[in-house]
Amino acid sequence: MFRSDRLVQLIEERGLTQSELARRIGVSATAIWKLTNEPAQGSKHIHKIARELGTSVAYLMNETDDRDEGALPVPTAERLADQLDLVAVQEIDLKFGMGATELELPVTSQIRHFSRDWLRQYTHANPEKLYFAQGIGDSMEPTIKDSDLLLIDTSEQSIRIADKFYAIAFYGSGMVKRLRPSKEGVRIISDNPSVPDEIATDGELHVLGRVVGIVRKM
Repeated sequence: MFRSDRLVQLIEERGLTQSELARRIGVSATAIWKLTNEPAQGSKHIHKIARELGTSVAYLMNETDDRDEGALPVPTAERLADQLDLVAVQEIDLKFGMGATELELPVTSQIRHFSRDWLRQYTHANPEKLYFAQGIGDSMEPTIKDSDLLLIDTSEQSIRIADKFYAIAFYGSGMVKRLRPSKEGVRIISDNPSVPDEIATDGELHVLGRVVGIVRKM
């Protein structure tokens, strides 16, 4: 016999609502309400319910008093990421101007998970060296557009390849530009022909990383 009292207790202990439990296992809130309020022999979703609540079908069906006996662990984000071969990449709220934007520190971040194979299309760097940030402005049009999301590889903090895109700090401002070493210094190039180039000499420019990918909303 299905133990609705045990279901109610577990829902409360996990800090869930009936609606949240229903959403997680893909049933209607009414289905969970019926299990907690009306006599029933169980549900065809009992295995999903037990897994989500960290217990066993046997415990919910009153076949054992040990809620941990035969319980399957709730899959964590880390375990799922490992099974799906996903890697964590930070997305920071720092915005890089394609013109110039004051660097605001400290910044906050959140973790996003991406396919390892997808990231390898852009770079083979350690994912811990990568982050996403947003570009703003139009000085790199048409190559980089306003609000494009930029994948930045911080393992590349020197200009190994000329004319590539780099995230830089120049006189306290953060920007994304093409960089080209020259006899005079480093030429800071905008793709927008209406924006003139600049020259940075020793100590004026710091490379924060190379832009290895651009993600754009269509």
